[in-house]
Amino acid sequence: MTPCLSTEENRMYNKMWHQTQEALGALLDKEPQKMVEPQRNQGFIFQTLATFYIKYVQIFRNLENVYDQIVHPQKRILIRKVLDGVMGRILELKNEMVELELTEFHYFDDILQDLKLAPQQLDIPIPKYFLKEKLEVIKGREKILAQILADSGIDTSEMKFPVKSMPFDQAVKLIQIAERARQGRLRALFMKQIYLQEYRAKQSKTLGKKVTDSWAAALCIQKVWRRFHQCKKTEKLREEEMIFLGMNPPPLFNEVSATVIQAEKVDRLRNEVQMKHEEDYREALVTIKNDLKLIEGLDIKENLQDQIRHWFIECRNLTGTFPDYPDIEEGGSAIIFSNKTIQQVIEDIIANQEEEEKNEKKKKKKKEKQPKKTKRQKKGTKEKNKEEDEKWKMSPSLFLPAMKEGCNAYKEIWMNKDESWNFSQDFDPELIKEEKRKELESEIRVQVDELMRQELKNLKLAVDREREHPAKVGKKKKKKKGKKGKKKEKKTKKDKDLTADRTIESLYKELVEEGLLIQALKVNLSDYIGEYSYLGTTLRQVSIEPMPSLLDVRQLITLYGIWPLGSAAVHEKAPLVKSLLLAGPSGVGKKMLVHAICTETGANLFNLSSSNIAGKYPGKNGLQMMLHAVFKVARQLQPSVVWIEDTEKTFYKKVPNAEKTNEPKRLKRHLPQILKLLKPDDRILIVGTTRRPFDAELQPFCRVYQKIILVPRPDYASRYVLWKQIIERNGGVLTSALNVSCLAKVTDGFTQGHIVKVVKAVLTDQRIRRQIHKPLTAVEFITAITSMDPVYKEEEESFKNWYAKTPLGKKRALAITGGSTEKAKDKGKRK
Repeated sequence: MTPCLSTEENRMYNKMWHQTQEALGALLDKEPQKMVEPQRNQGFIFQTLATFYIKYVQIFRNLENVYDQIVHPQKRILIRKVLDGVMGRILELKNEMVELELTEFHYFDDILQDLKLAPQQLDIPIPKYFLKEKLEVIKGREKILAQILADSGIDTSEMKFPVKSMPFDQAVKLIQIAERARQGRLRALFMKQIYLQEYRAKQSKTLGKKVTDSWAAALCIQKVWRRFHQCKKTEKLREEEMIFLGMNPPPLFNEVSATVIQAEKVDRLRNEVQMKHEEDYREALVTIKNDLKLIEGLDIKENLQDQIRHWFIECRNLTGTFPDYPDIEEGGSAIIFSNKTIQQVIEDIIANQEEEEKNEKKKKKKKEKQPKKTKRQKKGTKEKNKEEDEKWKMSPSLFLPAMKEGCNAYKEIWMNKDESWNFSQDFDPELIKEEKRKELESEIRVQVDELMRQELKNLKLAVDREREHPAKVGKKKKKKKGKKGKKKEKKTKKDKDLTADRTIESLYKELVEEGLLIQALKVNLSDYIGEYSYLGTTLRQVSIEPMPSLLDVRQLITLYGIWPLGSAAVHEKAPLVKSLLLAGPSGVGKKMLVHAICTETGANLFNLSSSNIAGKYPGKNGLQMMLHAVFKVARQLQPSVVWIEDTEKTFYKKVPNAEKTNEPKRLKRHLPQILKLLKPDDRILIVGTTRRPFDAELQPFCRVYQKIILVPRPDYASRYVLWKQIIERNGGVLTSALNVSCLAKVTDGFTQGHIVKVVKAVLTDQRIRRQIHKPLTAVEFITAITSMDPVYKEEEESFKNWYAKTPLGKKRALAITGGSTEKAKDKGKRK
């Protein structure tokens, strides 16, 4: 029995899907009209690109939600196709904006205001199906990795929680100190009780008599009670006012409500229904095809044979000879009869004959009249071509046809379909029959083509008495085969497999034991906390280049890292990003972002840092073997991330004496060759992290890393959010006594790493227990952070100056100072 879901929820998500499809259809109609016309105004071009980008992001958010919640298997296939197309189109538009503005970071404040959208609505989600579809594979891989680590003696649990050994005498002293402290506390409590008894006895002796004035005593009690009651009332009113103004969270804000628990249950139920319906759909594909083969197979075969015979006769009557039968490589008779009747095929034959005659006549006339071009005319055409080149044109999209196909399929099948009978939203058998009937026809057509080819030969011999010459054809084919054979030999020499005699499992085990394939930390990208930059557009209008916010960095990681690795369809056609560099001071979360990419996509993590490969696989042959093994396993078990920590060491200007023995520049020559070998089918991303990029040679460094992302220190808004969330995650309670705004202001220059260390140092188990009696204050955190060194402005400026020397940075600087973008591009190409 399949679990049942409410019809209201199914209707709601179906309605959302219909609305999103309508919005996408309208957008696809508008886009060609605005993008085809060449433009010169850069501001207008960016506005159009940005509006399309924002609208596609909104459509993607809705489609992703619909795909995750809808349970109909055939609808999900169509939504997935459109979803991949929208993802690819967003990446294409992002690439166009980067080439236009010559920067990786864009600000849409004015456009969001016009569209009446909040900045949070521009956040790009990660599709849940990235992990859902390969959850079992990821779990199996994690078990194998844990088993290999346990067998080799590398226990990750011991590495995470190391236990220090202690001498016996020191342990006895610690126990004695703790016991004496316990006895001292008990003695102090006992002495306090004795003191209070003696104090009460003395007071009773001094007073001697009971208080006779009861009115005065009642008045005193009344005053104390009223004061206490009024204080509580004013505190409550102030809290309600702060909650109403949005300055404080509601009382049950952090507690999990019953509705959230119910929503999680429904989500689990939906996943079960999705799995069940998909299994039923796969079984139905096989059973319905077999039934069609038994019932309709013979009729289809006879109809095809009659159709082809009729074509033979009609061609004979029209042209006087029998036609040539198409080869198997060309597609056989399917080319001639693809969605066409016999009469349409005959009309096509006549039209082709007429066109050939007309073309021959035109060629003769052109040869007779061909005027020569003068020098002035040639100059005029060159000037026109230059003007056309100066105008901006949108590059052709590889994803628009797929989206249009999806929209057309939606209109034809699902737009006005009556589904009142399909209460459980299971598969539609009629749609499967239509699909499988075509497949069956193509399979039978191959058999029919073989029979009809032989029949055509017999007809030609019998009627036209035409004979073939097999000897000449054989010679030509032999020559072609010889050339192909030589090409194959050349390919095998270039792509020689150094580990042909070994299995992927053995290579995987070896890489784990050598420490080159490591276990990624379970970190989500949402854990990279930050806030938006609300002044980006205004600063750029005054010709000031703003530092990117942490959420801008997070979006780039999603677009360049997670989306292409998660979806094979997107990776094949989207603008290819093979390598990524994260540059920034220590503590800004570069390592965390690398692990987040692996967690969100289920990718393998290979560590090729200079410190990690030092002393492993020595010599040139050893290095080749290591790289071959790493990328062979990475291709077989894709998606994969190859991480190079402190990557500036691979491109050192001058290697320090202390590091010469480690040979940090081993990979310098091999990395460009590896990047050339990576194809669109290979979902492999090379990610480098660096905290001192200025120590590396700039030109080879920028050749290897295609995209360079500058990861900054957090600004005030990001620090405010960081302090609040990290304190709460570590067991802290936010009260009015803790001034978070003051903390965010004082800690200017400190990174996320500093904030996490301080919070963990202050919030010990004992301090968390004492929060009820003694709330947290800002002074506790400030005293702990004073011992740490912040990121000074000079260091931040050095990162800015270094980025300005990169190819994209140079182009951006030229564009700001007034130089044209074309000159900037030319200079970037020359250098």
